[in-house]
Amino acid sequence: MTSSTLQNVLTGAVLTAVVATAVPLRAADTDLAPLALQLPLPTLKGTPEDLPKGPNIEPLSEKPRPPFLAPKGVKNVALNKKVIASVKNPFNGDLAQVTDGTKEAFDDQVVELRSGVQWVQVDLGEACDIYAVVIWHDHRWLQVFRSVVVLSADDPDFIQNVKPLFNNDAENVAGLGIGSDKQYFETRQGKLVPVPNGLKTRYLRFYTKGSNLSGLNCYQEIEVYGQPAK
Repeated sequence: MTSSTLQNVLTGAVLTAVVATAVPLRAADTDLAPLALQLPLPTLKGTPEDLPKGPNIEPLSEKPRPPFLAPKGVKNVALNKKVIASVKNPFNGDLAQVTDGTKEAFDDQVVELRSGVQWVQVDLGEACDIYAVVIWHDHRWLQVFRSVVVLSADDPDFIQNVKPLFNNDAENVAGLGIGSDKQYFETRQGKLVPVPNGLKTRYLRFYTKGSNLSGLNCYQEIEVYGQPAK
């Protein structure tokens, strides 16, 4: 499915993604629990002096992310699920690594796709109620990936019930609509995208167009927290 076709599908939808909150659901506290994330080990990389700056970039923070509350019993429903991409053969790594549960800052754990606007797509295998998505593009270095867009859909061609979950593509480079979310630095904590009130979906697609350090599009791990839809 081309970007222009997908943009037509999204016409009339809310193109700016949902706002992140520490507690995305309205429910009794007894129904929620902090999301248990397995973070990769810290690295010894230093902080460059020429980090990207600007009003559209979140300031780099050393503080741990506040606990994210989700319904009790949710798990990573993307673990070991099928991944396809806009390119058949990555420059480095295998697409199966995107959901293999490993996200350490090692060269052999990074899947590298060619430059330009590219995407990877995760098939959850069945419709699931999801509450959060966590992305590690490449935390080997402090860098900012460009034109990050996350979409969900009910079908693999992204025609049915397409919804934007995150979009920091302020210049509409990917052709999917102008996003108002901020760019962010890659760290061991990954980028947590909340899904307030939950969402029933099966397919998720993740776009980027390189980073401030490289034209390559990289992925270490994608996790989707939810449960099979009732």
